[in-house]
Amino acid sequence: MRLAVLPLVLIGSTFSAPVVAQQMNPLSASASQTQPNQPGRAQSSTTSLQDSSGAPGGTVQQMRDRMFLRKATEGRLAEIEIGKLAVQKGSSEEVKSFGQRMAEEHGRLNEEMAEIADSLGVKLSKQLSKADRVEYDRLNQLSGDEFDREYITWMVKSHREDLHEFRIASNTAGEPELMTTAYQGARMIHQHMVAADKLARDRGIAVPGRPQKASEPSALPAQ
Repeated sequence: MRLAVLPLVLIGSTFSAPVVAQQMNPLSASASQTQPNQPGRAQSSTTSLQDSSGAPGGTVQQMRDRMFLRKATEGRLAEIEIGKLAVQKGSSEEVKSFGQRMAEEHGRLNEEMAEIADSLGVKLSKQLSKADRVEYDRLNQLSGDEFDREYITWMVKSHREDLHEFRIASNTAGEPELMTTAYQGARMIHQHMVAADKLARDRGIAVPGRPQKASEPSALPAQ
């Protein structure tokens, strides 16, 4: 009877560990690569990664959250600085007012995201990206109606791209606080995009790829 029981025990102990390990690590390629504490076996890919500086970076999801924080706050910085430029160089009160709104509201959003970044130990850039610097310098060389048209066109395009990124983060961020802030940011950016699109329509500005109707971001996922 002992000989009959032993294979069953061995079978259970042999196959239960890989199954559990595979369930805990959905990114694993196969169970044979993720069995913990066994000689010659690769450790789970979710234990830790490294950021660009070579320091331990955390899990895949944590790295994604950090990348979003860096990219999103860098984008807000562009909205702030170019918004201030619109206040100075805009030829119409509508454009000046819109630029002031961008500087203020994106500024508040960046402050909230900076607090989250601090709590996660994420260092944020305080300078415009190369692409945003090129856009800033290009707009700075324009004036009058030409500036208004180019600024509005850029506003529609940049907010459309930003809305896509913030919506993704509002559904996939690993940090609950970041998910909430991304959702609130998506709602704000959606409102900005609608306003920018109206400015473009009122001035007869053809914006490539304009959506037929901009929809509100979906509700924040249950946590």
